[in-house]
Amino acid sequence: MSRNATSDARKKDTREKIELGGLIVKAGLRFEKRALLLGALIDLRERLKSDDSERARLTAIGAEAFGNEGE
Repeated sequence: MSRNATSDARKKDTREKIELGGLIVKAGLRFEKRALLLGALIDLRERLKSDDSERARLTAIGAEAFGNEGE
């Protein structure tokens, strides 16, 4: 991989991590402990594997939150 491609990949990875961190802030969880956040995300991953209705429910909540960004 060329130096430029490596740099572009690192920039993309960094941008993605910043955006994911922004989701934590938007959800109002900025001051929660990292272990709690990681535990919650791991638990969610497992629940989503077996429950399509939970995925739909949480997607609707998130879509509404994104829709209310201007308020």
